[in-house]
Amino acid sequence: MIKKFIRKILGVKDERDPTQPDILGPDDHGIDIKLLSPNAIRVTQTLQEAGYKAFVVGGAVRDLLLGVKPKDFDIATDATPEEVKKLFRRAFIIGRRFQIVHVMFGQELLEVTTFRGNAAVSAPKDEHGRVLRDNNFGPQHEDAERRDFTINAMYYDPATQAVLDYHGGIADIRDKVLRIIGQPEARYREDPVRMLRVVRFAAKLQFTIEPATRAPIPVMAPLIDNVPAARVFDEMLKLLLSGHALACLKELRSSGLHHGLLPLLDVVLEQPIGMKFVTLALESTDARVKAGKGVSPGFLFASLLWHQVLEKWTAYRTAGEAPIPALHLAADDVLDNQTENLALQRRIATDMRDIWAMQPRFERRNGKNPYKLLEHPRFRAGFDFLLLRCESGELDAELGNWWATFYGGDVAERERLVNAAREPAAGGAAAKKRPRRRAPRKTGDEAGDADSGTPSGAAGGAGED
Repeated sequence: MIKKFIRKILGVKDERDPTQPDILGPDDHGIDIKLLSPNAIRVTQTLQEAGYKAFVVGGAVRDLLLGVKPKDFDIATDATPEEVKKLFRRAFIIGRRFQIVHVMFGQELLEVTTFRGNAAVSAPKDEHGRVLRDNNFGPQHEDAERRDFTINAMYYDPATQAVLDYHGGIADIRDKVLRIIGQPEARYREDPVRMLRVVRFAAKLQFTIEPATRAPIPVMAPLIDNVPAARVFDEMLKLLLSGHALACLKELRSSGLHHGLLPLLDVVLEQPIGMKFVTLALESTDARVKAGKGVSPGFLFASLLWHQVLEKWTAYRTAGEAPIPALHLAADDVLDNQTENLALQRRIATDMRDIWAMQPRFERRNGKNPYKLLEHPRFRAGFDFLLLRCESGELDAELGNWWATFYGGDVAERERLVNAAREPAAGGAAAKKRPRRRAPRKTGDEAGDADSGTPSGAAGGAGED
């Protein structure tokens, strides 16, 4: 006891047995059992009754300790995937890099993983050290060591209400510190996506990244280029839909991680209008996430990449291309580049293109044009995007106000607005006799519109959800 006191005074940490966790009871950790999913309790209970160990693990335990109801519940067990599958009617083994079991209860999906052992020396890796496949099972303390951060390496047993903490996660949660388990460089090399996870958790939880955990990131950031694009995209979606997207992007920039993920983001955020536009879009997204409302990934990425489209659109028009074809060429350039970098799903890319392509059509408020646009299946997304452009100062607020009134008005009000919008262009005999301009060749969802009108504002526009 005296030795322990002296070591504490001298600032010397106790050497702990890595195979033995600190065990905290209900009075120590304060988890509210009501925040647990009944199905998570059911899964752990079923596994335990079959003679296996089973715990709620990872981010769910972290959230429970923070007094937040988890969105997802992961279960860790010493049962193999095949043994887990036999115990549940709707259970499916998935995964190549590491096999897991998805157990379904209605619409709720619970992920059950077998305790992972230390990575085998023979586990296949790429030339940079990234582990490609590892289905090596092991004891619980090795599973804890394999997890990324101390705050995600705790296990909760609903039956005993005990928390098992192998790496000081409780202390780090109380100190609001994000700390990687093991040697940072080696852990990032094994899985470079951990660098993105550091950023996401730090922004979402408002935790400080421990200096040794942060230090290698700027140097090792290029390793993310070796990760499959689809996996990077999934992590980016989690980051942007975390409810703290703006903070995450700022952290990405400060850590040097945004290059290759959202190229030219620095340029956008250094331009007054561009920065205001992106900030408004992310603040809106964060507010919707925190309010429990749905968010369209297509709208979000359309917002983030809009000023790249805008820049290229201006360049094509300056080179003599007609406005609408120029917009489609600009969208193609940006989407081709981002699809390669982020593996944008076709559905999301289609939504982005629709949102952008609608923007010039908001300029045409005469005749049947507003009514046709109102019937567009993505009208609401395009309209919200227009409002962002107006609020950021890219377009005159009058245009957004007109469409807001038209969208919410009755038949008579809409007719009045259309007639009023037509009046300035109808003044004088010369105007009445002026032959109608032939529209250029239509592409995409512009086909069938009456005019190819050039967007108002310095550079034009293209839309969001």
